[in-house]
Amino acid sequence: MADGQARDEVVRFTSDLIRIDTTNRGGGDCRERPAAEYAAALLAETGLEPTLLERTPGRTNVVARIEGSDPSADALLVHGHLDVVPAEAADWSVHPFSGEVRDGVVWGRGAVDMKNMDAMILAVVRAWAREGVRPRRDVVIAFTADEEASAEDGSGFLADEHPHLFEGCTEGVGESGAFTFHDGGGREIYPIAAGERGTGWLKLTARGRAGHGSKVNRENAVTRLAAAITRIGEHEWPLRLTPTVRAALTELAAVYGVEARLDDVDALLEKLGPAAKLVEATVRNSANPTMLDAGYKINVIPGEAVAYVDGRYLPGGEDEFRTTLDRLTGPDVDWEFQHREVALQAPVDSPTYARMRAAVEEFAPEGHVVPYCMSGGTDAKQFSRLGITGYGFAPLRLPEGLDYQALFHGVDERVPVDALHFGVDVLDRFLRTA
Repeated sequence: MADGQARDEVVRFTSDLIRIDTTNRGGGDCRERPAAEYAAALLAETGLEPTLLERTPGRTNVVARIEGSDPSADALLVHGHLDVVPAEAADWSVHPFSGEVRDGVVWGRGAVDMKNMDAMILAVVRAWAREGVRPRRDVVIAFTADEEASAEDGSGFLADEHPHLFEGCTEGVGESGAFTFHDGGGREIYPIAAGERGTGWLKLTARGRAGHGSKVNRENAVTRLAAAITRIGEHEWPLRLTPTVRAALTELAAVYGVEARLDDVDALLEKLGPAAKLVEATVRNSANPTMLDAGYKINVIPGEAVAYVDGRYLPGGEDEFRTTLDRLTGPDVDWEFQHREVALQAPVDSPTYARMRAAVEEFAPEGHVVPYCMSGGTDAKQFSRLGITGYGFAPLRLPEGLDYQALFHGVDERVPVDALHFGVDVLDRFLRTA
């Protein structure tokens, strides 16, 4: 268990980091440097020598290495991002960049995504320095920029331009895992991420014949685009079970005492009740239309219409995703990847996964730890270029009624102080044994 100072510091660091506005509006509109300097200073106080790196001025990353006691052991990467998505203060109960601690809760943008995890990492490292703790394997700490956009200034830049900083790293842990999921029936489930769907953000372009809005036009770009978007939005993607999702379904079935009928997944999901939310988005590929852009005047038929689609594909599912999009868009609409990243899968029978499970179970013995695949993506995608297998492990014990998933990018993002204490205890225990 982490010491009392670590418990105090994890709350203070979370609050301080929230107060540093690192809003990432996309298109390069963000400045993480103040938060990076804050984190680097706290690391330096422990005797570490953090390195600050930028691809673009102000878009700062921090990397530091803690030497382990076993030089033959593979290194472990522990990473968190410093940027956050925008927040409109008028919509919030508490100012999103106040970092206010009220009634045992820390409020603000980044409280769960993911300045809380950044604070946990800092608190654990500083506790180790006070106690003289040395982990078994080298631990590489990375605080990244730009995760909430393309990661080009963050983990992508680090992986491509500074791979030597991650020498020896074979596994990594990052955001979105080991949080409490309450099923409404008294059960507490702690999903640990062992996979991510791939990212396929698409730009669709329909071309046609421009003309007067009052005339017959069989080559209307808007009509062509609308037809393609409708086909994509209504498409029923087939079930595709990856090993991680199979393991998730099997273990959840055991929790609920039902037969793990993987030949009838939809029926099995119904039997899992609210816990099906942990799995249902990752049993198939998906493509959701999100943006449309066409025309400049109501009585002018444009010669071009554009749409954007948020596509996600399972490990091993990219080829099917591509061929399906070719068919659904048809001959009159072209599509291209605006942003593409790989799907990931990590073994759930590894010693590292077992140690994460054990750390959670020690502090939440009433909980059920299960693997799951994230529907979205994290910096683990970029770090996978270096051969690093990624897990999602940012532990939080949350009270019933606090919807963790809804807080991501949501209004009134917040994290209980008790959840931070739990997180720093579990992360400390895992990293000591990893």
